[in-house]
Amino acid sequence: MSLLQSILSHLPGFATDVFRLCLWLVLLTALFAPLERWFAVRDQKLDKRALVQDLGFYFLSSLTPALVMGFPLALIAELGRGILPAAVLQTTASLPLLPRLLLAFVIGEVGFYWGHRLSHEIPWLWRFHAVHHRPQQMYYLVNTRAHPVDLVLTRLFGLTPLYLFGLAGPGAAGTATPVAVILIGTVWGFFIHSNVRFRFRPLEWVLATPVFHHWHHSRVDHINRNYASTFPLLDRLFGTYYLPQAWPADYGVASDLPEEGAVEVTKVNTVDSR
Repeated sequence: MSLLQSILSHLPGFATDVFRLCLWLVLLTALFAPLERWFAVRDQKLDKRALVQDLGFYFLSSLTPALVMGFPLALIAELGRGILPAAVLQTTASLPLLPRLLLAFVIGEVGFYWGHRLSHEIPWLWRFHAVHHRPQQMYYLVNTRAHPVDLVLTRLFGLTPLYLFGLAGPGAAGTATPVAVILIGTVWGFFIHSNVRFRFRPLEWVLATPVFHHWHHSRVDHINRNYASTFPLLDRLFGTYYLPQAWPADYGVASDLPEEGAVEVTKVNTVDSR
């Protein structure tokens, strides 16, 4: 089969994926555009050039993982079968659907936490991850503004334990688990990046909220805090939790590499809590 024929044979599936992403984009915009207008942390006019870039990242970040992660995850699943005792794999495989999904989500979140944290602490990984931190305005599409290398590595950290422990693998059931973990995390990611001032004070110690993640995007001072995408308890456990009453005054990065000692809490200007 020629290269052109090979490309054409994949077009129907690719076109379907693009169409699906367009529908998701319409739904996300219909939901978040009014919320960010009525309940904004701060009034802001989005830069048109940045918006075009973010739309490009939205499609790139959504399409890239499926193209490159299949083989390494399949290899990891095989390694798990060879390394782990059969009893462990049999136990996880025999779990009912709901406990299986809950366990996969918790284990995946621990993996995502450390993948995210290392992308800040290892300089060559930060070069890729810094793409996500460069926006100086927070809104929902910042969620998918990520370098493909950063995105793939972080997802491998989150999904590898699921394949190693038999919580994900070949077949419909094995595929549904990582899909559910990624889908829930991605949807919540749009929310915590959005420019909305919602506070869930009774739940903020167990559930990531916009203010929790906005501090992670604050300019340098607290950029090495609040790594968890869903469970702040992980940051409490590993000493990276930071959540004052106010919102950060500005966002972005001051340099291409995190400054040594940036994890130390320093005084910054903040916007008033609402």
